[in-house]
Amino acid sequence: MAKTHRSKKVEEDPQEGGEGKNSRSFWKGSITFGLVNIPVTLYSAESKQKLSFRLLDKRDFSPVRYQRVNEKSGKQVPWDDIVKGYEYEKDEYVVLGDADFERANVEATHTIEIVEFVDAAAISPIFFDKPYYIAPSKNGEKGYALLREVMRRTGKAGIARMVLRSREYLCAVIPHGQVLVVNLLRFSYEIRSAAKISVPGKDLKHLKISEKEIDMARQLVESMEERWDPEEFHEQYRDDLMKIIEEKIKSGKTKTIEEGKRPQAPRASKVVDITELLRRSVEEAQRQPSRRKAG
Repeated sequence: MAKTHRSKKVEEDPQEGGEGKNSRSFWKGSITFGLVNIPVTLYSAESKQKLSFRLLDKRDFSPVRYQRVNEKSGKQVPWDDIVKGYEYEKDEYVVLGDADFERANVEATHTIEIVEFVDAAAISPIFFDKPYYIAPSKNGEKGYALLREVMRRTGKAGIARMVLRSREYLCAVIPHGQVLVVNLLRFSYEIRSAAKISVPGKDLKHLKISEKEIDMARQLVESMEERWDPEEFHEQYRDDLMKIIEEKIKSGKTKTIEEGKRPQAPRASKVVDITELLRRSVEEAQRQPSRRKAG
């Protein structure tokens, strides 16, 4: 039986400040709303598991490296010798260091400034970008718990501004159980307009959607209803890909590149009887108490 290579082939995405499995903090500052100041620390809320692939030269399967190269000398540049520069004219740069980025707005680089409170449910999911856990720093426990509790009871989210990695972000501070989360938000101008996307209108009669079909669709939705539990789900495609990798290891075909036609995804039929599909779907759902798949 072939040994599983899963542990060697999976890596956790490194996070800001060298964060990883040890969940080290990478930002210290404070949450402010009104005159209230709560000292806090940020931790990444993401722990991405991904398959790690190296790029290889197909002629001898040697790893291909990316290098940071000086355009003039052609020599590799170590990280310690790399600085950030703003090109204000062709090939003319203003060099900025960490102190310059903080000096631009010292308060903003160390503050999550809540500027208003809104209904948490009013924020469309399309605006959410990246979550971080907020933990209270020394002497911040009371203010932290007070803010968390009042937002939990009112159903509000705090809309705030903060600076991370030399960029200002709009963000939302939201309670998540006992923890406060700051979720970076996209600005409205970063969301592409959907005006030119062709979608069905509100005229259901024009689409020949009957009340019977709506009722059957409602039955199907209700029959598939579950209590939301994110731990029930995982990345099925990653597991399937890992099976192929392990099969190639077991068969000794680690250097074989499969050629030929790619498998075709199933095509939808041109004529769809939605009513019949709904009826069959409802019947099938009623026969299966839970549609959840553990993988």
